Amino acid sequence: MGRMTQPDDAPATRGDAASAFVDPEAFEGLVADAIDTLPAPFLERLGSVAIVVEEEPTPAQLAVAHAAGLLGLYTGVPRTLYASEYVPIPSKITIFRGPHLRMFRTPEALAAGVAATVRHEVAHHFGISDERLRELADDGHGRQRGR
Repeated sequence: MGRMTQPDDAPATRGDAASAFVDPEAFEGLVADAIDTLPAPFLERLGSVAIVVEEEPTPAQLAVAHAAGLLGLYTGVPRTLYASEYVPIPSKITIFRGPHLRMFRTPEALAAGVAATVRHEVAHHFGISDERLRELADDGHGRQRGR
């Protein structure tokens, strides 16, 4: 799940710089752009996953994620589990607009943050855990993992 770690200078209210340059439709456009940039093999296997934008996570969503804040949330059965196509509840990726606007202060940072959150939540759909995502990020930044 896309956990939110808010920078020290991020405002606690919605009256910040990001909300001045991104209305709800434009934010949805950033999410759509991020989806469009996924590699074809992943995009083709998203199937019936609903990808939605909500303003803020609910207390119930925060409780499920065991988090104080969220940028995104994957709910459903990962494709790696047997017969995941036949589960009675479809998979859903929720991207939260408010936390992104508070965290990412420029249009460029916001677009990059939304894209990272979309990729993160799509990874969960494919069965990749937060722990493994952290390991991959560490490896990708040239740091060696201790074994």
